[in-house]
Amino acid sequence: MDANRFITHSLHDLRPARILAAAIDAVEPGRLVKDYLQNRNLPKHGGLFLLGIGKAAESMTSAAAELCKDFTDALVITKHASSPVRERFTVMESGHPIPDERSLAAGQAALSFVSSLNKSDLLVCLISGGGSALVTVPHEGISLAEMQSKTSALLASGATINEINVLRRQLDRIKGGGLARATKAKIVSLILSDVIGNSMETIASGLTVDPALGMRVENIIIGDIRAAAQAARKQAGAEGFDSEILDLGIQGETRKVGSRFAKRLMEARRNRKSPFCLIAGGETTVTIRGHGKGGRNQELALSTVDELSGTDNILFASLATDGDDGPTNAAGAVVDGETRQRAEGLGMSASDYLSRNDAYSFFGPLNDLIKCGYTGTNVNDLVFLIGL
Repeated sequence: MDANRFITHSLHDLRPARILAAAIDAVEPGRLVKDYLQNRNLPKHGGLFLLGIGKAAESMTSAAAELCKDFTDALVITKHASSPVRERFTVMESGHPIPDERSLAAGQAALSFVSSLNKSDLLVCLISGGGSALVTVPHEGISLAEMQSKTSALLASGATINEINVLRRQLDRIKGGGLARATKAKIVSLILSDVIGNSMETIASGLTVDPALGMRVENIIIGDIRAAAQAARKQAGAEGFDSEILDLGIQGETRKVGSRFAKRLMEARRNRKSPFCLIAGGETTVTIRGHGKGGRNQELALSTVDELSGTDNILFASLATDGDDGPTNAAGAVVDGETRQRAEGLGMSASDYLSRNDAYSFFGPLNDLIKCGYTGTNVNDLVFLIGL
């Protein structure tokens, strides 16, 4: 990935930009699928069918199709499609993070696709984060409006993805192994994890995860946040940074986590030799208090502004690995020791914007939103504490 896509006003040094780019490159979904399929034989089968569901579905399915040239049919359900028409593929764009009418259509399409298969067939599922919203088949008596309201309420309350997906599995026929139960075919699911701890029943709400079907269903994690963090650390070392992976399971209220990271960065600035790069990952939660615009990574960065003010030669960067942080066109944001001063020069107070969850409006005028574009992958969020 071009490191220049991560450049902002504060992050103008290509060295940290290359570190961020290396993290994303390491979890490129197509390469991960190819690495798996090139080193393992698929079960014997009659027809071979490919089903991609999630934010990374298009590149994962394309990679599988490139190696499995004898596939019979393929269906891709994703958030952003590079093209609505692909040779031998059906591609559907769907709703995320709140399921919509497209999610209903996609859920029915997925069920129809798998239910037509026979025992001799092999279904290769390419699953990644986002699948919970992208496909939905509510149980009888559950309306789409109810699914939407419950999901929205949980997102606004600061619920974790695990908690949200517990509810989704209860309301939806296709989740919690429902997709696997709908077909007679053998299933191999290659899964790109966007969930802390790689809980398979949580990733896309466990579409093919049912212990009772273990004899004909194989679920395999092919990539996660650790691979991204390790690649970032390797690149940091190559750039001459003293690097360390701190924690890949960060959770909790976003602004509290941000405050802890700010203190950690200040401590490192005092006690470590520069340049250094500390790497963390996970998924925080935002409790909505206002009507601003942003996402958890932008809010995480915003919550560090006051504490990092006046500190020389530091950078704090947080980004969603899929390139989409909340309902915005930014992946995250960057803070340095001058952010507060620059904001005040424009009449902006970090605490005021934080109080109304308006991080996007804060960082936009400062040109410190990370707008790397849609990455095609999705393995949680990454946080970088950098001393220059």
